[in-house]
Amino acid sequence: MSMANVAITGAGRGIGFELAKQHLAAGDRVYALARDPAGATALNELAAGSDGQLTVHAMDVTSDASVRAGAASTGDGPIDLVYNVAGIIGKVEPELDSTDWAQFDEAIEIMLKGPLRVLQAFLPRMKAGSRVMNFSSQLAASTWPYGGFYAYGATKAGMARMMRSVATDLKDRGIVIGILHPGYVQTDMGGPGAEITPQDSAAAIRKLAQDWTIEHSGDFYKWNGEPHAW
Repeated sequence: MSMANVAITGAGRGIGFELAKQHLAAGDRVYALARDPAGATALNELAAGSDGQLTVHAMDVTSDASVRAGAASTGDGPIDLVYNVAGIIGKVEPELDSTDWAQFDEAIEIMLKGPLRVLQAFLPRMKAGSRVMNFSSQLAASTWPYGGFYAYGATKAGMARMMRSVATDLKDRGIVIGILHPGYVQTDMGGPGAEITPQDSAAAIRKLAQDWTIEHSGDFYKWNGEPHAW
Protein backbone atom coordinates (compact mmCIF):
# COMPACT_ATOMS: atom_id res chain seq x y z
CA MET A 1 0.00 0.00 0.00
CA SER A 2 1.37 3.43 -0.93
CA MET A 3 1.85 6.14 1.67
CA ALA A 4 -1.40 7.09 3.37
CA ASN A 5 -2.43 10.24 5.22
CA VAL A 6 -3.62 9.00 8.60
CA ALA A 7 -5.39 10.91 11.40
CA ILE A 8 -5.60 9.33 14.86
CA THR A 9 -7.54 10.63 17.88
CA GLY A 10 -6.42 9.58 21.34
CA ALA A 11 -2.89 9.31 19.94
CA GLY A 12 -1.18 10.29 23.20
CA ARG A 13 -1.38 6.85 24.78
CA GLY A 14 -2.58 3.27 24.50
CA ILE A 15 -3.64 1.85 21.14
CA GLY A 16 -3.81 5.32 19.57
CA PHE A 17 -0.12 5.87 20.32
CA GLU A 18 0.80 2.40 19.07
CA LEU A 19 -1.12 2.97 15.81
CA ALA A 20 0.70 6.28 15.34
CA LYS A 21 4.04 4.55 15.89
CA GLN A 22 3.29 1.70 13.48
CA HIS A 23 1.88 3.89 10.72
CA LEU A 24 4.96 6.12 10.98
CA ALA A 25 7.23 3.07 10.73
CA ALA A 26 5.26 1.94 7.65
CA GLY A 27 6.05 5.25 5.93
CA ASP A 28 2.66 6.92 6.30
CA ARG A 29 2.04 10.61 7.04
CA VAL A 30 0.55 10.67 10.54
CA TYR A 31 -1.53 13.41 12.13
CA ALA A 32 -1.51 12.52 15.83
CA LEU A 33 -4.47 14.15 17.60
CA ALA A 34 -4.36 14.45 21.38
CA ARG A 35 -6.44 16.25 23.98
CA ASP A 36 -3.31 17.39 25.83
CA PRO A 37 -0.34 17.47 23.44
CA ALA A 38 1.93 19.03 26.06
CA GLY A 39 1.42 16.03 28.34
CA ALA A 40 2.02 13.44 25.59
CA THR A 41 5.75 13.02 26.18
CA ALA A 42 6.28 9.78 24.23
CA LEU A 43 4.26 11.12 21.30
CA ASN A 44 6.28 14.34 21.18
CA GLU A 45 9.51 12.32 21.22
CA LEU A 46 8.20 10.24 18.32
CA ALA A 47 7.32 13.41 16.40
CA ALA A 48 10.73 14.97 17.07
CA GLY A 49 12.51 12.06 15.42
CA SER A 50 10.14 11.72 12.47
CA ASP A 51 11.44 14.43 10.07
CA GLY A 52 7.96 15.91 9.90
CA GLN A 53 6.26 12.63 8.97
CA LEU A 54 4.35 12.67 12.27
CA THR A 55 2.96 15.89 13.69
CA VAL A 56 1.06 16.39 16.94
CA HIS A 57 -2.16 18.42 16.99
CA ALA A 58 -4.44 19.49 19.82
CA MET A 59 -7.92 18.01 19.57
CA ASP A 60 -10.42 17.67 22.39
CA VAL A 61 -13.20 15.57 20.85
CA THR A 62 -15.75 16.92 23.36
CA SER A 63 -15.53 20.34 21.72
CA ASP A 64 -16.78 21.09 18.22
CA ALA A 65 -14.51 24.14 18.02
CA SER A 66 -11.45 22.13 19.12
CA VAL A 67 -12.18 19.34 16.63
CA ARG A 68 -12.56 21.78 13.75
CA ALA A 69 -9.46 23.74 14.74
CA GLY A 70 -7.48 20.53 15.21
CA ALA A 71 -8.52 19.21 11.81
CA ALA A 72 -7.73 22.58 10.17
CA SER A 73 -4.26 22.54 11.75
CA THR A 74 -3.46 19.39 9.75
CA GLY A 75 -3.75 21.34 6.48
CA ASP A 76 -6.11 20.66 3.61
CA GLY A 77 -4.59 17.61 1.94
CA PRO A 78 -6.50 14.37 1.39
CA ILE A 79 -7.23 12.10 4.35
CA ASP A 80 -7.11 8.38 3.63
CA LEU A 81 -7.68 6.91 7.07
CA VAL A 82 -9.16 8.18 10.34
CA TYR A 83 -9.04 6.23 13.58
CA ASN A 84 -11.59 7.33 16.20
CA VAL A 85 -9.78 5.97 19.26
CA ALA A 86 -10.26 8.59 22.00
CA GLY A 87 -12.19 7.17 24.97
CA ILE A 88 -12.56 6.91 28.73
CA ILE A 89 -13.67 3.91 30.74
CA GLY A 90 -15.65 5.79 33.39
CA LYS A 91 -17.22 3.88 36.26
CA VAL A 92 -17.07 0.12 35.90
CA GLU A 93 -19.26 -0.93 38.83
CA PRO A 94 -23.11 -1.03 38.66
CA GLU A 95 -24.67 2.40 39.21
CA LEU A 96 -28.09 1.32 40.46
CA ASP A 97 -28.19 3.64 43.47
CA SER A 98 -26.52 6.73 42.07
CA THR A 99 -24.80 7.87 38.91
CA ASP A 100 -22.14 10.49 38.36
CA TRP A 101 -24.07 12.31 35.64
CA ALA A 102 -21.23 14.70 34.84
CA GLN A 103 -19.00 11.71 34.07
CA PHE A 104 -21.83 10.06 32.12
CA ASP A 105 -22.24 13.22 30.03
CA GLU A 106 -18.48 13.34 29.43
CA ALA A 107 -18.63 9.76 28.12
CA ILE A 108 -21.40 10.80 25.69
CA GLU A 109 -19.38 13.81 24.49
CA ILE A 110 -16.18 11.78 23.99
CA MET A 111 -17.37 8.41 22.71
CA LEU A 112 -20.74 9.08 21.08
CA LYS A 113 -20.61 12.63 19.74
CA GLY A 114 -16.81 12.77 19.44
CA PRO A 115 -16.42 10.31 16.54
CA LEU A 116 -19.13 12.08 14.54
CA ARG A 117 -17.52 15.48 15.16
CA VAL A 118 -14.19 14.10 13.93
CA LEU A 119 -15.73 12.49 10.85
CA GLN A 120 -17.54 15.73 9.96
CA ALA A 121 -14.34 17.75 10.30
CA PHE A 122 -12.32 15.51 7.97
CA LEU A 123 -15.10 14.48 5.57
CA PRO A 124 -14.48 17.25 3.01
CA ARG A 125 -10.98 15.82 2.56
CA MET A 126 -12.10 12.20 2.07
CA LYS A 127 -12.69 10.47 -1.23
CA ALA A 128 -13.77 7.04 -2.48
CA GLY A 129 -11.60 4.49 -0.68
CA SER A 130 -11.04 6.68 2.39
CA ARG A 131 -11.91 4.89 5.60
CA VAL A 132 -12.96 5.75 9.13
CA MET A 133 -12.26 3.13 11.80
CA ASN A 134 -14.36 3.57 14.94
CA PHE A 135 -13.32 1.90 18.18
CA SER A 136 -16.27 0.24 19.84
CA SER A 137 -16.07 -2.61 22.38
CA GLN A 138 -17.41 -6.07 23.07
CA LEU A 139 -19.22 -4.32 25.95
CA ALA A 140 -21.28 -2.50 23.33
CA ALA A 141 -22.74 -5.74 22.00
CA SER A 142 -26.17 -6.83 23.20
CA THR A 143 -24.79 -10.37 22.90
CA TRP A 144 -22.25 -9.74 25.67
CA PRO A 145 -23.93 -10.50 29.03
CA TYR A 146 -21.98 -8.24 31.34
CA GLY A 147 -22.99 -5.84 34.10
CA GLY A 148 -21.65 -2.42 35.06
CA PHE A 149 -19.94 -0.10 32.56
CA TYR A 150 -23.22 1.80 32.05
CA ALA A 151 -21.90 4.94 30.37
CA TYR A 152 -19.14 3.11 28.49
CA GLY A 153 -21.38 0.35 27.13
CA ALA A 154 -24.20 2.73 26.25
CA THR A 155 -22.04 5.25 24.41
CA LYS A 156 -20.04 2.61 22.53
CA ALA A 157 -23.27 0.86 21.48
CA GLY A 158 -24.84 4.15 20.42
CA MET A 159 -21.76 5.09 18.43
CA ALA A 160 -21.77 1.75 16.62
CA ARG A 161 -25.41 2.12 15.59
CA MET A 162 -24.86 5.75 14.60
CA MET A 163 -21.86 4.78 12.45
CA ARG A 164 -23.94 2.08 10.77
CA SER A 165 -26.26 4.89 9.66
CA VAL A 166 -23.27 6.98 8.55
CA ALA A 167 -21.99 4.00 6.54
CA THR A 168 -25.31 3.78 4.68
CA ASP A 169 -25.27 7.51 3.99
CA LEU A 170 -21.68 7.52 2.67
CA LYS A 171 -21.79 4.28 0.68
CA ASP A 172 -22.46 5.99 -2.65
CA ARG A 173 -19.36 8.14 -2.08
CA GLY A 174 -17.24 5.02 -1.57
CA ILE A 175 -16.17 5.99 1.95
CA VAL A 176 -15.71 2.94 4.18
CA ILE A 177 -16.89 3.01 7.79
CA GLY A 178 -15.56 0.37 10.16
CA ILE A 179 -16.70 -0.46 13.69
CA LEU A 180 -14.25 -2.57 15.64
CA HIS A 181 -13.52 -4.23 18.95
CA PRO A 182 -9.76 -3.79 19.49
CA GLY A 183 -9.51 -6.73 21.88
CA TYR A 184 -8.92 -6.57 25.61
CA VAL A 185 -5.62 -4.70 25.43
CA GLN A 186 -2.86 -4.04 27.97
CA THR A 187 -3.17 -0.25 28.15
CA ASP A 188 -3.79 2.31 30.91
CA MET A 189 -7.47 1.58 30.30
CA GLY A 190 -7.32 -2.21 29.97
CA GLY A 191 -4.76 -2.77 32.70
CA PRO A 192 -1.76 -5.15 32.79
CA GLY A 193 -3.94 -8.26 33.11
CA ALA A 194 -5.52 -7.79 29.68
CA GLU A 195 -5.22 -10.43 26.96
CA ILE A 196 -3.15 -8.86 24.17
CA THR A 197 -0.43 -6.25 23.79
CA PRO A 198 -1.05 -2.85 22.17
CA GLN A 199 1.53 -3.85 19.54
CA ASP A 200 -0.39 -6.97 18.50
CA SER A 201 -3.76 -5.19 18.58
CA ALA A 202 -2.51 -2.24 16.50
CA ALA A 203 -0.83 -4.48 13.93
CA ALA A 204 -4.03 -6.50 13.49
CA ILE A 205 -6.17 -3.34 13.32
CA ARG A 206 -3.92 -1.84 10.63
CA LYS A 207 -4.44 -4.95 8.50
CA LEU A 208 -8.18 -4.93 9.22
CA ALA A 209 -8.44 -1.27 8.20
CA GLN A 210 -6.49 -1.86 5.00
CA ASP A 211 -8.62 -4.85 3.98
CA TRP A 212 -12.04 -3.41 4.92
CA THR A 213 -14.25 -3.26 1.83
CA ILE A 214 -17.22 -1.05 1.03
CA GLU A 215 -19.43 -4.17 1.06
CA HIS A 216 -18.76 -4.46 4.79
CA SER A 217 -19.01 -0.76 5.57
CA GLY A 218 -20.94 -0.31 8.82
CA ASP A 219 -20.22 -3.84 10.04
CA PHE A 220 -18.69 -4.71 13.43
CA TYR A 221 -15.49 -6.78 13.52
CA LYS A 222 -13.01 -7.97 16.10
CA TRP A 223 -9.41 -6.83 15.72
CA ASN A 224 -8.50 -10.27 14.34
CA GLY A 225 -10.92 -10.02 11.40
CA GLU A 226 -13.75 -12.10 12.88
CA PRO A 227 -17.26 -10.61 12.66
CA HIS A 228 -18.58 -9.51 16.07
CA ALA A 229 -22.20 -10.38 16.86
CA TRP A 230 -24.02 -7.33 18.20
